[in-house]
Amino acid sequence: MMTRHPALIRPAAVRIAPLRAVPARAADDEDGHGGGQDQVGTATKTRAKPKKPSQFKVLMLNDDYTPMEFVVMALKRFFNMDLEQATRVMLHVHQKGVGVCGIFPYEIAETKVNQVMDFARQNQHPLQCTLEKA
Repeated sequence: MMTRHPALIRPAAVRIAPLRAVPARAADDEDGHGGGQDQVGTATKTRAKPKKPSQFKVLMLNDDYTPMEFVVMALKRFFNMDLEQATRVMLHVHQKGVGVCGIFPYEIAETKVNQVMDFARQNQHPLQCTLEKA
């Protein structure tokens, strides 16, 4: 007589009954005013879309003392601009008195303002940078 190895024994087919909707009690059934009808409820989940963070412009202000080359260097270093773009922004600041360096969420804008101001101070330049709501 041949014996079967336990790992080779196949389990019998299992039959699973289909799911049925279960009647839900209406809230007014508890009061006895529901009319006695069974109701089926559907659960829905609504997702709140995350709100985009407020955006802030980082502004650079013109002064008569900070060299143009230094401003270009700061724009390249802290705003990842290429030479052409940094020169364009620097000239705009020079001619108009103020220019936008970029638009960022508050924390990033604040960090960039502080980085530019610290860099200018370390190099004894009066360059000013600020932020405002976009």
